[in-house]
Amino acid sequence: MEKREMRAKLKVVVNSEAETIAFASSLSKVFLKGTIITLKGDLGAGKTHFVKGAAMGLGSSDMVTSPTFTILNVYEGGKMPIYHFDMYRLGSAAEAEELGFNEYFDASTLDGVTIVEWPENVKGLLRGEHLSIEIEKGESANQRIIYVGKEI
Repeated sequence: MEKREMRAKLKVVVNSEAETIAFASSLSKVFLKGTIITLKGDLGAGKTHFVKGAAMGLGSSDMVTSPTFTILNVYEGGKMPIYHFDMYRLGSAAEAEELGFNEYFDASTLDGVTIVEWPENVKGLLRGEHLSIEIEKGESANQRIIYVGKEI
């Protein structure tokens, strides 16, 4: 059984989609090649808005959309490529490996940033340290609580 531990959890409260995008844009300034991020949250929590902000912060002007049906979207044109995965439709790490996604989860050879929505559907695919982002709906319709931590 895989046991992961969250370290150094930061809590940020945002009150609009624009604030979610701005926070992610600011946070992305510290992303380096080989950064792997898991992005957790219910449907409609704001995961794709977070990716929009990260892409903006890294200088990409690509249109960011949810890759629910394609599983992977690649955004280029910025400081480095962003590999945006939506694992909602996958059932296991083995299924992701069969699709050839292993190369996007090796921080030592990754040429950009990998962001994974619904990582719980592919447990075991991420084997090393990564940044974990959890987004929860807040008290009002637009409020979100974002937790940032390092998962080992």
